[in-house]
Amino acid sequence: MKHEIIRHRHETRRRTLNVAHKEYLTPAMIRVVLQGEDLADFVSLGADDHVKLFLPADDTGQEQRRDYTPRAYDVQARSLTLDFAVHEAGPATRWAIDAQPGDAIEIGGPRGSAVVSPTFDWWLLVGDETALPAIGRRIEDLPKGVEVISVVAVTSPEEHQTFETAANHTAIWAHRPAESADDPAALLAVVRNIALPEGEGFVWIAAETTVARALRDHLLAERGHPREWSKAAGYWRKGEADSHGKLTD
Repeated sequence: MKHEIIRHRHETRRRTLNVAHKEYLTPAMIRVVLQGEDLADFVSLGADDHVKLFLPADDTGQEQRRDYTPRAYDVQARSLTLDFAVHEAGPATRWAIDAQPGDAIEIGGPRGSAVVSPTFDWWLLVGDETALPAIGRRIEDLPKGVEVISVVAVTSPEEHQTFETAANHTAIWAHRPAESADDPAALLAVVRNIALPEGEGFVWIAAETTVARALRDHLLAERGHPREWSKAAGYWRKGEADSHGKLTD
């Protein structure tokens, strides 16, 4: 069966939404549900899509912008769910911590979606806390019979999450302190010992840029996984603000 990645472009505009609900999923993960009529034509086709949050200006007067994964959305209910990993408190994390029902925020996007065909026998999803929204959405979207292994680095068992899915899901958690989030050792130690399932699979990786690159290089160079059936992204970079992008080198 043919595998493919289909790219879709979406019309983008700013949407003004309001906080409808907020909760702590875990001690370090906040879920915020936004609502508003501006979501009537919202589209997000890929599990790792991202929307842009427009946040209050910093000390220089510059509007702050940050990328977040649409964890779930419901056009009929005009709702959009975003999960915020509480780590170094940047402007988006601070907004989520302080958010109250009724608060307004503007978002933009997604500008596009990369949709992976549902033809793979298995998936390997590897990441840290910042990747959990995309990993959770992917796991829940996968159909019955597909094997999916998730390997996620978090600080403690308190940060584990559960996902409802028809797929055959194996969850593996790697524990490391928050200050070591830019060290690939914990995730590499787990991934090196994973026996990949039979058949053809897709590998998806997202974490701090150095970590994501080390994991990608291991799986492609040492394990021989095809580059075309993998995607690796640096969702953040230690010491830099608003660093987010696919690894191309």
